Amino acid sequence: MDLIPAIDLKEGKCVRLRQGKMDDATVFSDDPRQIAADWVEQGARRLHLVDLDGAFAGSPINHQVIRDITSDFPDVPVQVGGGIRDEDTVAAYLDDGVQYTIIGTRAVSEPHFVNDLCLQFPGHIIVGLDAKDGKVAIDGWSKLSHHDVVDMAQHFEHDGVAAIIFTDISKDGMMEGVNLASTIEVADAVRVPVIASGGISSIDDIKALKAAEEHGITGAIIGRALYEGTIKLEEAQQWVDEQAE
Repeated sequence: MDLIPAIDLKEGKCVRLRQGKMDDATVFSDDPRQIAADWVEQGARRLHLVDLDGAFAGSPINHQVIRDITSDFPDVPVQVGGGIRDEDTVAAYLDDGVQYTIIGTRAVSEPHFVNDLCLQFPGHIIVGLDAKDGKVAIDGWSKLSHHDVVDMAQHFEHDGVAAIIFTDISKDGMMEGVNLASTIEVADAVRVPVIASGGISSIDDIKALKAAEEHGITGAIIGRALYEGTIKLEEAQQWVDEQAE
């Protein structure tokens, strides 16, 4: 199971939000490139970058920072989300060395878009399903749709996505623990890898996800817990590796 540090970008800075609210942001660094370097040095084998400004604007805003990070670490797979609403944006990110592009809002509002992308960029498309009470949220989590998260996960599996990132937005940034039951429910419904996100706050959450790995949970995106020090990446990755042995 991959432990994937999250680097959320707002106005060129590394921040963390609570429940996706842009007006409730904590700035952790003015230098996201250094933050990326720190996580790679501590053993990160994959990075999760989110253009928060882009998610609300509907187009990339922090593209240069993301390009800098992929240039700094060409051997570390990078997945990027936030404001990816057309084929040209996907192509530009892949050209810049991004391994996976994460489709959120447009995946829900125009499901055929994901199918088209999977055909055009096979193996590089991830769908991010951000949910609350089983329903998918869109537009930077500002709106709750009527779509059931399990139904949507199965739809996108059929389209050929490389993975699904499942986030319980009621947990995200709250340091209250991962919603394990909902994550397992989504993972059990599909055969593609599911990456857990939202609320991961301690090594106990990682242990719980690792114990549920057989359900198809292949990764965990960790944000605030790393920045506030309640999870030490190097120690957590070492524990995960020991379990694999």
